[in-house]
Amino acid sequence: MGTGISTAWLIVGFVGQFVFFMRFLVQWIYSEIKRESLIPIAFWYFSIVGSLTLLSYALYRQDPVFVVGQVFGVVVYGRNLYLIRSKRRRERAARLVDNDPPSSPGL
Repeated sequence: MGTGISTAWLIVGFVGQFVFFMRFLVQWIYSEIKRESLIPIAFWYFSIVGSLTLLSYALYRQDPVFVVGQVFGVVVYGRNLYLIRSKRRRERAARLVDNDPPSSPGL
């Protein structure tokens, strides 16, 4: 290709782009199935994996614009996954409280 980039790093870059693209495909298919615009959790996992892969490529290329863009994305995607996990924990705890039978006095 004449870019001075090793084949291995080109593969890393293209894999990152592919994984990042998969998030859009997953979201589109999920929304079509549900017949409304929704974002499945897989979208966030593809986002973070794709972004981390592209970040490694950007660091290798020493491209500060690309690095800043990917770092910001990783923070946003990680935060979304954290918020989803926190909500699930709260919902699980609420279900446990709701399903807890009242304690019998004198036992």
